[in-house]
Amino acid sequence: MKRKGLLLLLILKCSVALSQTADSVRQNINIIKKNIYADYKGMFREPGGALNYAYITPGSSAYANDLWDWDSWLSNIALRQILSDKGSESDKKDAVRFEQGCVLNYLSYTGFDGYMPILIAKKSDPEKIKPQNIYTTNMHKPVLAQHAAFLTRMNNGNAEWLREKFALMQAFINNYQSHHRNKPTGLYYWQDDLAIGVDNDPSTFFRPPGSSASIFLNCLMYKELKAMVYLATQLNLKDISTEYDKDADELKAAIQKNCWDEKDGFYYSVDINLRPVTNQPSVIFGQTFILHTGFPRSYDCLIQRIGVWSGFMAMWAGIATPEQAKRMVSENLENPKTFGAGYGVRTLSKLEKMYSVRASNNPSNWLGPIWGISNYLTYRGLVKYGFDKQAKDMAVKTIMLFGKDYQKTGALHEYYEPDTGEPILNKGFQNWNYLVLNMISWLDGTKVIEEF
Repeated sequence: MKRKGLLLLLILKCSVALSQTADSVRQNINIIKKNIYADYKGMFREPGGALNYAYITPGSSAYANDLWDWDSWLSNIALRQILSDKGSESDKKDAVRFEQGCVLNYLSYTGFDGYMPILIAKKSDPEKIKPQNIYTTNMHKPVLAQHAAFLTRMNNGNAEWLREKFALMQAFINNYQSHHRNKPTGLYYWQDDLAIGVDNDPSTFFRPPGSSASIFLNCLMYKELKAMVYLATQLNLKDISTEYDKDADELKAAIQKNCWDEKDGFYYSVDINLRPVTNQPSVIFGQTFILHTGFPRSYDCLIQRIGVWSGFMAMWAGIATPEQAKRMVSENLENPKTFGAGYGVRTLSKLEKMYSVRASNNPSNWLGPIWGISNYLTYRGLVKYGFDKQAKDMAVKTIMLFGKDYQKTGALHEYYEPDTGEPILNKGFQNWNYLVLNMISWLDGTKVIEEF
């Protein structure tokens, strides 16, 4: 009898604790919605200076009048969730010129050489936006077609607004395929560590030029090619659509072959900075030899076993197999010694010697702090592969993080301390942080706006 009484008491205590947790989550959801709904139009900018079309800025004083590549794309997805939640038909109609303007601004600085800038600031000199050598530095991340496909899908599949510019989008992809792709592996690589989005990712940061076939970049490119398939289909360009579909399949196979590590159960970037296999003779010890002819290397790259959060993007992109995804979650995401943290996914494994969460603005710090976007993209991969429990956990952690920040400071920040949730830098950062609303809608079972 006593045992039954103790069990009942334990159940009651657990029920109360769960109720309090749910109440706390709901309270933070209300705080987040109230603040974002009031502030979101602060991301809108009218045409001016170097920008010929209205556009979306990341927000906060640090990015007050700038158009950034993946920032505008992801901010737009959050914007559409806001408009779905509470926007009037007039609000939705008014937003279109800011949304499409992001894509059109970039295409206005794209020629048939395919170069597309990463950043267009209002004060930019239009004559200096393009570098002298466009093939030895990074350009716009492969997200423009994804942004355009997202907007086209929102417009009931009508892609006519892109028809006259679609050849420039193809030139952009051609540039990547011809000048930013490693032929032996089939993988895409960064030219340098300039503005790669995940600034000081050790897989690329301060590494030799053209040496990093980044898992982050390749996952983006796979989705970009799929977006080009969709856009070409909507424009009734069937043969072009077929070509991009083939390119996407080949890239997926290349990522699975070269970036998956069976040892760690994770996807990594790879090092392509290997000396070529050659039959050129060398003079050594006074004799002429052709080095290594007895057993030359048979591999085209080396896995960089550096635990970076972007490995989870193989789930976001739909590249990981179900078996691989299961290992990624159980052996990596849920491990508190590596990625698992109180407020989401660490951007660098805590076991890495480079791990640091100190404030840094140039570069922004991706060596461990929690970022809203890494939480969101990891969450999206979890949903895609049916890990609902873990997706809910990631969503709740993000809600508690941002709700706490709003209550304490009245704003959101760019990145956070992993286990305390304390803000580290850049108060007023909006941008992809607003994607927490998409997570909330998924939790609540209401309409969810998703990226293409």
